[in-house]
Parts: sequence; C-alpha cells; structure tokens
Amino acid sequence: MGDQRLFSAWRFLKNLFGVITLVSLLFAYLSPVLHPATAWIIPFFGLMYPLILVFAIFFTIIAAYKKSKWAIIIGTFLLLGYNFHFRLLAIGSEATPDNVEMIKVMSYNVRLFDRYGDNLATSQTNRVKMITQIHQELPEIICFQEFYQQDKPTSFSTRDTLLQLFKGFSHHEKFMHKTRGHQNFGVCIMSKYPIIEKGNITFDQNLTSSNYCIYTDIVKDKDTIRVYNVHLQSVKLESNETSSLPSTDKGGWFSILNKLRQAYPVRADQAIRIIEHIESSPYEVIVCGDFNDTPMSYTYSQFNSRLTDSFLECGSGLGITYAGNLPAGRIDYIFHTEGLAAGNFKIQNETLSDHFAISCEVYQKTN
Repeated sequence: MGDQRLFSAWRFLKNLFGVITLVSLLFAYLSPVLHPATAWIIPFFGLMYPLILVFAIFFTIIAAYKKSKWAIIIGTFLLLGYNFHFRLLAIGSEATPDNVEMIKVMSYNVRLFDRYGDNLATSQTNRVKMITQIHQELPEIICFQEFYQQDKPTSFSTRDTLLQLFKGFSHHEKFMHKTRGHQNFGVCIMSKYPIIEKGNITFDQNLTSSNYCIYTDIVKDKDTIRVYNVHLQSVKLESNETSSLPSTDKGGWFSILNKLRQAYPVRADQAIRIIEHIESSPYEVIVCGDFNDTPMSYTYSQFNSRLTDSFLECGSGLGITYAGNLPAGRIDYIFHTEGLAAGNFKIQNETLSDHFAISCEVYQKTN
C-alpha cells in the first residue's frame, strides 16, 4: 500500500513538473517572436529562460533515468529550441584576417559616472577610474549611455576630460537638461574619425526621460560607416528596490515586476523604430548600446534577425554585461551589418558602473 502511494505521488509530481516545464519552454520560445503588448506575461519567461533551460535539462535527465515519456517530450522541445540556446553562449571564433583595417568600438553605460554615489569624494574617485579604464582600452569609437555632463563651472568634468584625453576626437550627444544644477543626462558618441553627419531618432517619451538613440556617419579613409548609440527604455528601478534582493517583500517585488511589465512593450516599439531607420541607411552600420533586454526578448530579435551580434560572432562564454543586483545577464550589445565583421570581443571585468564596458574590433569584409 505504501509503495503504491509512493508511486502515485511520484507519477503526480512527474506529470506536474512535466507540464510546468513544457509550458515554460513554450512561453520562453514565444518571447522573442511575440510583441510584449500581446501578452504581458510572456517576456518574463524570456527573462527567466536560463533557469528554465537548466531545469528542463535536469528534468529530462531524471525522466530518462526513470524511463518516462517526459524525457522524449521535453527532449524534443529542447531540440526544437536549439537556435535560442545558442543566443546565451558564445564559443569564440577564428582569428581575424591579417592586413585588414580595424576600428576598435566600445560601448559603456557609465551610470552617470557615479555622480549620485554615496558621497561626492567617492564619486569623483570612481569617475576618474572609469575614465582611466576607457583611456587604457584606446577605443576609436565610444558609445556612452547614461552619460552625465554638468555645465561649467563644475568640479565633476566628464566630456571635457574625455575630449582632452582623446585629442582630436569629434562627438555627438543628446541630453535631457535640468536647469537646476545645469545638469545633462543622456547619450554620447565620441569618434577618432571625422563625423560628417549627426542625427537623432525620436521616441515617443516624456520630457523627464533620458533614453535616446543617436547616430553619426563616420569616415575612415574612403569608407563611411553609420554608428548608432542606443539606450532603450529603462526599468527605472530605485536603489531601495534592488538593494535588498532577493529578500524584498511582496510589495517590493510587485513594484519591480510592474515596472518590468510596463517597460517591455515600450522597448519593443523603440526597437522597431530604430530598425526602420537602419534599413534606410546608405552605409554599413554598427549599433552599440544598452538595450535593457536579454537575448530571449522581442527587442533583441528585431536586431538579431537583421544584424550580426558581435558577441556571438567573436566572444566567448555567457557574456554577462549587467553588474547590478537584478540578475539581468547580457543586455549590452554591439551589432553590425552584413558587410562588416568583428573580432576580439571583450567584456571589461571592473565593476565601476552597474554595467560592464564592452568592446570589439570591426572591419570591412574582403571579397
């Protein structure tokens, strides 16, 4: 009798976990292809996909050991989603060809250079560390998100300090300006090479938002490349909402989930708007930025279906770029069009912002 009850309990749990795993995988697979406005719950399965994938593999192994039909069912679904699995992991690439002209590109969400840290002295120190780190990498094109610039006179110089270090660089920026304190919040592109055109892509947003997309047409030798700097809709979590994770109370979790839910469709529409602009570009394109979305998102898919993800092309490992308390994984990217190629993708390992700086070397493909 006891054995029969144990068998019945195992069968119930096996079927319950099988259904949960199957539904979770299905919803996760829908996340990159279904606009978030269609069903608000779907993007959360994309966000949790790494955990879902690990659980599905573990469950399949146990089910196979128990000779359960669930091993075949879940195993089949895992095979069907193999393209999605490889969005999470890069395995490196062959060495870049000799005798090609490289352009080193960096993208970095600098979190306002830590301007609003615990105290001004610490913030000043972190700002210097960030600028030093950037200078040591010697990028030729730099895309900043959450860039901060205070009008003169100021003791917290950012733009001028960078332009002094990178002598001869041109720049393009877009800011939300606060009259009080004469502070500017936004995005900036700096380039070693001449900028012959500058532009902005307009989002439908309120006046207090500092999420933008800007672009520059840059000339190197006889080649012109259009560089986009993207900072898509932020979740706008407060520090007190993330500092106590994962022990946040129900109210805190509800607030976090609600902000995530509201941001997903906004980012999707912004991505569509940027892609429309990219498709009209007369030049090869590089797209850098903080997308605030993972590779299992509708937003990422808009770019990945038309452009090449440099990390998957020439990076290695999981490529985690977010250093904050929320386990977001890889949300910063460098994409490029088909006529370009990339090598030597690198993720900086110093935690000076809540994002790690990323960089790679981009070059024109040879025929």
